[in-house]
Amino acid sequence: MTPAPGRSRRLGFRRSLAGRVTLLTTMAVGLTVALVAAGTYLTMRMQLQDSLDESLLDRARAAASADALQQLTVANDIPSWALGAGDIRIAFLTAEPEPEVVSADRSPDAARIALGDPETLVALRGRGSSLRTVEAGGERFRVVAVPAQSTGQALVIAQSLEAQEKVLAKVGVVTLLLGLAGVVLAGFAGWGVARNGLKPVRRLTGAVETIARTEQLTPIPVEGDDEIARLSTSFNQMLAALEASRDRQRRLVADAGHELRTPLTSLRTNIDLLSQATAADDDPHALHLPPEARQELMDDVRAQTEELTTLIGDLVELARDEPLAHVVETIDLAELVEHAVSRVRRRAPGVRFEVHTDAWEVVGESGTLERAVTNLLDNAAKWSPAGGTVRVHLADGELSVDDEGPGIAEHDRPHVFERFYRAEESRSMPGSGLGLAIVAQAAERHSGSVRAEASAYGGARLVLRLPGRPPAPRDL
Repeated sequence: MTPAPGRSRRLGFRRSLAGRVTLLTTMAVGLTVALVAAGTYLTMRMQLQDSLDESLLDRARAAASADALQQLTVANDIPSWALGAGDIRIAFLTAEPEPEVVSADRSPDAARIALGDPETLVALRGRGSSLRTVEAGGERFRVVAVPAQSTGQALVIAQSLEAQEKVLAKVGVVTLLLGLAGVVLAGFAGWGVARNGLKPVRRLTGAVETIARTEQLTPIPVEGDDEIARLSTSFNQMLAALEASRDRQRRLVADAGHELRTPLTSLRTNIDLLSQATAADDDPHALHLPPEARQELMDDVRAQTEELTTLIGDLVELARDEPLAHVVETIDLAELVEHAVSRVRRRAPGVRFEVHTDAWEVVGESGTLERAVTNLLDNAAKWSPAGGTVRVHLADGELSVDDEGPGIAEHDRPHVFERFYRAEESRSMPGSGLGLAIVAQAAERHSGSVRAEASAYGGARLVLRLPGRPPAPRDL
């Protein structure tokens, strides 16, 4: 039965990294040992064969000389110089008129070797030699034929390969055992390499598991400058970013709780007073609130509700840590500023606005940018005296808003864009301390910047810079 594809994939990746390293190391070293062993065996076999062939040819040529040939033919005896090691057969082959073999074997009862065309051709030609392997009686022989002194005759010498094959068999067994031992040693070596080489990986894995279990974002020690060290450095950077995000969330929650406590306490007090006043209407002996005081309490409750709504909206805006929305558009910043000025004019009728804008296009999210510009204008209107002037100027992507208020102290300027930061002069005034923080966040999300400085008109100047371009000229 064929296993399911998903099951096959799971089985293929079930082995651990250390196991895969051990297996691959063993396979690589084992293959190398096998190739070396096979090469050694083949080289030895070829060397033994070449040595035997060379020895047979030398003995055959020596035996084919006149004196040696006469001794072989007359005495029918094999001299010691022609014997060599192992089973030796010597014969004369006469090619004409019919091929005839005259044997000079030491063992007449031994199986005869069948000679063929290669030896006959040597006898007929009277020159050259032949060399081949022949099997007789279940035994393999190396047969060499050289021309004899008489025309039409060849001297044939055959030597058994039994001794050579025994040597090769022993060499093969030794080579196989050495190869198996090499594979086993390669397995242990691969295991050692995997164990020691992957020790930094196991250490990193243990540290990550500890962090995941305890949620303690402690940096991991970095050793060396290899790939594991770079991975540890990257992970530490991720931990630092996560710790910073956690700190921002913790600070936001703490600051939000602190800021929400004041309006909620005041709102609860006013509602209690209104509830007591409503209950006193049925009791003639209780203290009654005059209509003016009751209306003042209602107005105060309404104002505190609006302030609480604004604070919650600002908190929601600041809690958005996601990057700029994927759906962006090209925004006419001058038109956006004009629209924001129109809204703030209705909320601050006692302040005059002077607006000068040059065309500038920005790619971004219009709602975020409009809220940031509105916060700048609201801040300027809040600090401007009755009848004061707020000057708005936009040129080359730089929006400056000047007011005629008391200004911002130099030591407060680096902090006015922080969440919930309020200077001493502003703590008695309405507001959440989040408006300028929203401006800074919008500038950062649009690759811009914002700064505070002194105004030439005596108040504060807040400058928002956004990258963009002038609009392309239109064809008439």
